[in-house]
Amino acid sequence: MSTKVAIVYHSGYGHTAVLADKVAQGVRDAGQTPVVLPIESATQDFKPILDAITEADAVVFGAPTYMGDVSGVFKVFADATSAVFFTGGWKDKLAAGFTNSHSFAGDKGHALASLTILAAQHGMNWVNLGVAPPAVTAAERGPETINRVGSFVGVAAQSDNASPEITPPAGDRETARLLGVRVAEAAVRWTRGAQPALSDAA
Repeated sequence: MSTKVAIVYHSGYGHTAVLADKVAQGVRDAGQTPVVLPIESATQDFKPILDAITEADAVVFGAPTYMGDVSGVFKVFADATSAVFFTGGWKDKLAAGFTNSHSFAGDKGHALASLTILAAQHGMNWVNLGVAPPAVTAAERGPETINRVGSFVGVAAQSDNASPEITPPAGDRETARLLGVRVAEAAVRWTRGAQPALSDAA
């Protein structure tokens, strides 16, 4: 039975959506099933997304970094997850995250911290990026470099004010794909480890 990884994200201009697609590719590359859940607006019905996350074995949250934090649309979604919070429906589920902004830093770490806190409030277990920063000089960190920003908590990508077809660059896309692989593989181990315990308790 395939492990399901939900990828729920908001993308203002399409660049964060590129990362979501690469995370999904990584999940598929690991032989598991991605469930891609775009957040379209702050006024939509979030229940289908909440239900899909509940049914998944793991979730990867994604949002652009606007003004030093996750986008307002994603924050509205995060507030709506209180419906699940009060039931403990996501407790012990695996979670991870990614963000994107125009500047190289842009306080993306704060946005990733918001995603980790959201997961922690639900009692979820955070999966970090697991990719070491590049062992090169800053001048050598080109667009093909994996984890070129040097983030540990999750994917921190950088996009220019250009078409999502060309930015974020290849290195950031590959970093997102590797996160998808990591979360999918972790979810397989996590769910398999839980099965004997559930059988013993029955």
